[in-house]
Amino acid sequence: MDAALTQLLPTGVLALRCPRSCIGEFRLPPSLQLRIQHLDLSSCIVSTAVLEDIFSHCRWLQDLSLEGLELSDSIMQFLSQNEELARLNICGCSGLSPEAVGGMLQACTRLQELNVSWCNFNNDHIKAVVGNIPSSVTQLNISGYRQNLTMEDLKVLVERSPHLTQLDLSDSVLLTADSFPLLQQLISLRHLGLSRCYQIHAAGLADLDKFPELRTLEVFGLVQESNLPMLNKALSQVLINTCFFSSVARPTSADCKDNTMWGTHCRLTFRH
Repeated sequence: MDAALTQLLPTGVLALRCPRSCIGEFRLPPSLQLRIQHLDLSSCIVSTAVLEDIFSHCRWLQDLSLEGLELSDSIMQFLSQNEELARLNICGCSGLSPEAVGGMLQACTRLQELNVSWCNFNNDHIKAVVGNIPSSVTQLNISGYRQNLTMEDLKVLVERSPHLTQLDLSDSVLLTADSFPLLQQLISLRHLGLSRCYQIHAAGLADLDKFPELRTLEVFGLVQESNLPMLNKALSQVLINTCFFSSVARPTSADCKDNTMWGTHCRLTFRH
């Protein structure tokens, strides 16, 4: 795949989708400036050195997925130079410092969708995310942080991101029903993920009827199947447990079989 990329990237390609590929070592010409805007490298086998080289040449990225990769602070610094970045998926990534994550978020002021779920983050990383997330973000997946996401972190997040329409807080075991008044301040919230937030009791979920715009709710692990009809009745305008996987900032949905990513069609396909 590395030979193909060294030929393809300099041609001015705007969209490239090559997830789960094996990318060997290569170097781009130092003076080259890539035109790539939409890039999916999810679950690739690739070194951080190669990623650093690629992103050192990028200034026009709008959509980027690096799910499951080992990253570096240098990569975050290079991404900070992409002022048009609107969707970023770093789900399951590692190798980043809190300072690098915070600096990137400060720079990318047009970010709309952000997926930082299940990264190798501690509470310092979480504080860097919620303390620097731009107000432009409307969809956020910050699930998977168990005891590293606190009620105080949620308070900061709500204050900084008042326009959220989609929020996934699943697997945050410190959150309780006391978070509902905070979340209610997100007046445009349409989707909420609270799966396996075990300190939120099933009986308290009925209070979510106070969220006027809420349309979908994921509470896997909190509500027994036999109790779902009762909750459905209490939240008659809300679809409950209809989506197993988050789509936030991801290039394709789980059931998508075509060559599109973020709505952009890829005309050329590499088979490997």
